Amino acid sequence: MGVKKLTGSSQIAKALRKRPTDAERLLWKHLRLKQLDGLKFRRQEPIDQFIVDFVCYEARVIIEADGGQHNKSTIDATRDAYLQSQGFKVLRFWNNDILSNIQGVMESIGRVCSEHSPSPAPPVKGGVQ
Repeated sequence: MGVKKLTGSSQIAKALRKRPTDAERLLWKHLRLKQLDGLKFRRQEPIDQFIVDFVCYEARVIIEADGGQHNKSTIDATRDAYLQSQGFKVLRFWNNDILSNIQGVMESIGRVCSEHSPSPAPPVKGGVQ
C-alpha cells in the first residue's frame, strides 16, 4: 500500500488533533466512541476550506469550542453562514462553559443532534416485513 499524501488542510487538521485545548480534550472524551446516542463524531475535520473542531455527519451538526479570540468574530459569522448553507447546524460553546459544565454542554448537543438528525425513511409500500 502506498502512503497517502496529505493536502494542506488535512495536514493542519492532523496537527490540530495532536495539540487539543483542554476544552477540546474534555469534549472529545464525551463525544468519541459513539457515546452520545450512538452518533459518530470526528474531530478537527476539514470541510471544504474550513477545519471544524467536531462534526457529526449523521446529524449534520458541527461543534466549535471557542476561546476569547472568537468573541464577536466576523470571520466566524461568515464561516458559520457558509457551513449552515451546506446543511449543517453550528453549535458554539465557550471553553470555560465546557470546562465548568460539561454535562450541560452535552445535554445541549444531544438535544440539537436529535432535533437536527434526518428522519428515517418511511417503510417501502409492499416491502418485506
